Amino acid sequence: MTDFSGLGLIEPILRAVAEEGYTTATPIQAGAIPLLLQGRDMLGLAQTGTGKTAAFTLPILQHLFENKKRVAAKSPRALILTPTRELALQIADSFSTYGRHLPIRRTVVHGGVGQSPQIAALTRGVEVLIATPGRLLDLMAQNHCKLDAIEFFVLDEADRMLDMGFIRDVRKVVAVMSKQRQTLLFSATMPEAVTELANSILNNPERIEVTPQSTTVERINQRVLFVDRSDKRRLLADLLLDSKVARTIVFARTKHGADRVAEHLKKSGVAADAIHGDKSQSARVRALEAFRAGELRALVATDIAARGIDVDGISHVINFDLPNEPESYVHRIGRTARAGSEGSAVSFCDHEEVGYLKDIEKTIRQPIPIDNTHPFHAVDVAQIHASSKPPPRPKAPGSNRNQNQNQGGGGRGQQQPARSAQARPAASAQPKAATPKAATPKPAQARPPQGAKPATHPQASKTPKPGAPQNRHDRRPPAHASAAPRPTSADAPLKKKTSAA
Repeated sequence: MTDFSGLGLIEPILRAVAEEGYTTATPIQAGAIPLLLQGRDMLGLAQTGTGKTAAFTLPILQHLFENKKRVAAKSPRALILTPTRELALQIADSFSTYGRHLPIRRTVVHGGVGQSPQIAALTRGVEVLIATPGRLLDLMAQNHCKLDAIEFFVLDEADRMLDMGFIRDVRKVVAVMSKQRQTLLFSATMPEAVTELANSILNNPERIEVTPQSTTVERINQRVLFVDRSDKRRLLADLLLDSKVARTIVFARTKHGADRVAEHLKKSGVAADAIHGDKSQSARVRALEAFRAGELRALVATDIAARGIDVDGISHVINFDLPNEPESYVHRIGRTARAGSEGSAVSFCDHEEVGYLKDIEKTIRQPIPIDNTHPFHAVDVAQIHASSKPPPRPKAPGSNRNQNQNQGGGGRGQQQPARSAQARPAASAQPKAATPKAATPKPAQARPPQGAKPATHPQASKTPKPGAPQNRHDRRPPAHASAAPRPTSADAPLKKKTSAA
């Protein structure tokens, strides 16, 4: 174990770290801080909750303090780019905490709130800018922010940045920065796309990997509960009756699902709220603050919160829906067992999620213990998991079985064939006497009355006589009054007209 005092940090930073109660650096901090103080580019691979935020915050603060410069308006010296608002605010708090004894100004820019205060802060001048890609590009396009003076660039949660579709935005930001900068890229996993991005923006980087990729924190007590989907909400409410489940994050796959779970918990007497991308920034901040203050016992979230919430004392993480990406499981359960404490991760698995569970177990290189003692244990789901046959895969997005219930659009379109199928048996059940009438072909209704002389040309039959009932299948408008009268006995002109057409 390495003490912070041996990493080469200056006294004001060491004092701030000690005031937070930290004396020993984590592995990622012990490996990264000395290299970053030397000015090296770095590629850091570490799980969430391992202290990587402080690993880049402390060296940047020291560099900015030791190399003081006059900050020009709209031109920050350090940029930290993050995928979510929550993570941006968390990093800003770290700069405030560890830089409390240094005259370093910082600000945060992100979407979901008005940009006027953000523009004012940039205009006054700041050393450190923490930003999400969308709002940063907006401010750059309006000439409220310039990146030509950036000396330190941190791309945090690079794999999540790619998952959320920000890769083009990241490249736009990198393209306008000075080449003479120190660049840090942090990622929990290292897919091929992140490797390509790292090679394009890093200059001879030092690679630090403190744990194997996609492994879980050993202090977390994990278990999986097999349950039918229809029983999931009742199982969740039953688990939260246990007083040991003190402060819990519940992960749902969709925004609508998160809202429904939160409402069910409220009706069950559990103080809960939902947080996801459709919530306004003020609503998300209120929910987080209430959760942090202990006013909420459960926070129901989508994966947007998997890497951006840093709340002490989370006792449990419950995967109401298993993630379809195995790596997301690692980030979700990493919300508990932080800062040396212990935690529990409980995952619900219905019959369509067995494939996800097996992918997760393969990724973390260990089976997740099964808990079959709960009152909603689904034996058939357990049998699918135990079978050597490939498990059923969930339906593709857009074909979810609940999508067509109580919804418009596609649901009505799929119900139409069912109504037609019901109509056919009803027709076959009519008395036999009605059969000839029902079977009468439609063209017969357009035939002339019996005894009438047939038309000599197909066109003639399509022109009704004055006063005759109109054929209901003929929707064409009558001929204009100005049209020339049609010949009655000359076939030759008709033939000429037809051949001319």
